[in-house]
Amino acid sequence: MHSLDINFLNDRPEYRPDGGVRTRGARAVPTDSRQPLILGLLAAILLPALAGGLLLFLQSRNADLEQRQVALDSQLGDIQAKQKQIESLRTETKQVKEETLALASVFNTLKPWSAVMQDFRDRIPPGVQILRVKQLPVQQGQPQPSPSPSPSPGATPGAPTPPVIGNVEISGIANSFNDVNDFMLVLQKSAFLDPKETRLVASELQQTAPTLSTLQLKNAPVGTVDTNNLPKLPSQIEFTIRTAFNNIPASDLLQELERKTAVGLVTRIEELQRKGVIQK
Repeated sequence: MHSLDINFLNDRPEYRPDGGVRTRGARAVPTDSRQPLILGLLAAILLPALAGGLLLFLQSRNADLEQRQVALDSQLGDIQAKQKQIESLRTETKQVKEETLALASVFNTLKPWSAVMQDFRDRIPPGVQILRVKQLPVQQGQPQPSPSPSPSPGATPGAPTPPVIGNVEISGIANSFNDVNDFMLVLQKSAFLDPKETRLVASELQQTAPTLSTLQLKNAPVGTVDTNNLPKLPSQIEFTIRTAFNNIPASDLLQELERKTAVGLVTRIEELQRKGVIQK
């Protein structure tokens, strides 16, 4: 008796012993494919094309950047020129401010003689008479008053300098030494003078007492008046007081200057304060 031996595994390609090609009614498929060769050819063509395109893009971009750099260099040159103009204007503005401050400091150190003389008249005791007020030059080595307590902006070539103020000498006559002493004490309280520099330098009794002069009437006979018996006035005290202006700026003495009728200087200083040149 014969048995039927059928092996169905032979119908499956992966279990075929000879590794051959199944040809059951179908076309044979070769095992070696050409796909890697085609991919290699495509890579050999596309890579140089891509590199050339990238090179052209970079060259175009580089040209654009160079044009941009030229434009920026031109703008930078214009900005540097304008910056130099701004620095020049700043230098001129600084110089004008320094000159303005220097001129303002001159106004701020002024002590108007009209105000000073009015202050003297207001302080004269009844028994004192001023005969002469003289300003003395600054002596060698004598310290000069500072223009202002505020910090100065610095010396500027060509800027006006504050006027040199020396000592002031007051000469006059008084009825007694007490009157002279009282006058010196009230001068030390003046808002314009330095009390430490106000001192009596000379005072003496007159050697010759003043006499009354004769009065010659019209059509009166000559010799009718005895000139030898004319009454003599009491001898007076001749004195000399020296003083100096203080360092207080005029901007701190506006009320005192206004009371002494120095309206012009007060108006100028107030205008400079409104403009910020002189600090209040």
